[in-house]
Amino acid sequence: MIQVENLHKHFGDAVAVDDVSFTIRPGEVVGFLGPNGAGKTTTMRMLTGFLRPDQGRVRIFAEDMQRNPRRAKTRLGYLPEGAPAYGEMTPRAFLDFIARVRGYRGPEKRRRIERVVALLELAHVLERPVEKLSKGFKRRVGLAQAILHQPPALILDEPTDGLDPNQKHRVRELIHRLAEDSLIIISTHILEEVATVCNRALIISRGRIVADSTPAELERRSRYHGAITLRLPSPELAPELALLPGVAHVEADRSIAGRYTLIPEAGVELYSALQTWLTERRIEIGELVIERGRMDEVFRRLTTEEAA
Repeated sequence: MIQVENLHKHFGDAVAVDDVSFTIRPGEVVGFLGPNGAGKTTTMRMLTGFLRPDQGRVRIFAEDMQRNPRRAKTRLGYLPEGAPAYGEMTPRAFLDFIARVRGYRGPEKRRRIERVVALLELAHVLERPVEKLSKGFKRRVGLAQAILHQPPALILDEPTDGLDPNQKHRVRELIHRLAEDSLIIISTHILEEVATVCNRALIISRGRIVADSTPAELERRSRYHGAITLRLPSPELAPELALLPGVAHVEADRSIAGRYTLIPEAGVELYSALQTWLTERRIEIGELVIERGRMDEVFRRLTTEEAA
């Protein structure tokens, strides 16, 4: 597992990371979230040994990152933000270089390179310079070097940032496959990514952890959990929605005429009362969605409250 204990990091008078602790176990895919400047990247760099903490300890499968950095790093695969590589190299040359750095030679080196090339579908770009590849393929090359040694822990910093929807889908599918053999930490500002890929979320704000929960539990903390969004055939009906039992508030959608969201009072289920109201008035609607909750609203509340 990865164990992080009481990490602190300052840059001059600025506090980047302030007493951060958490444990991640095999089988977990953890989304690491926070606004810009919250301490995400600094924490990731301390986890991977690129920065030394002012205080605290990082253990990677019992190996202390400060005392035995080389042994700890053998258990890690790391994709830095932007998937940096040597632009003039081809993916084949770059992966060969990484394999040799990792200590592989001969048939073992070839086997490991062939494995990641097949897994990430890189065969037809192996001889192109990395700098000429699309963002999607640069990310794949970066992932290939991170998993070449089949590490039990994988740390990915913004793995889908800047990718188009198809590229994001392929990278997320790959992360699901990799999670069968590795624990994974994904640093991201894309909330959709956490809901889609992760089974746990850590939120950091101003250098401190403000939430540690599953994506579903975070959605349940939203004021929109159990809310109902619908489109009415006539806006004149909207005032009656606020009078339904259990409705705390009605929000009108400013972008789509006739669409409203009913916010429930705490612990109240609104669907039965709404269904009765629609049936009694013989109102036909073209859209009705019961919401799970909005993670972006929870994220804003947690990070702005912490900042206040």
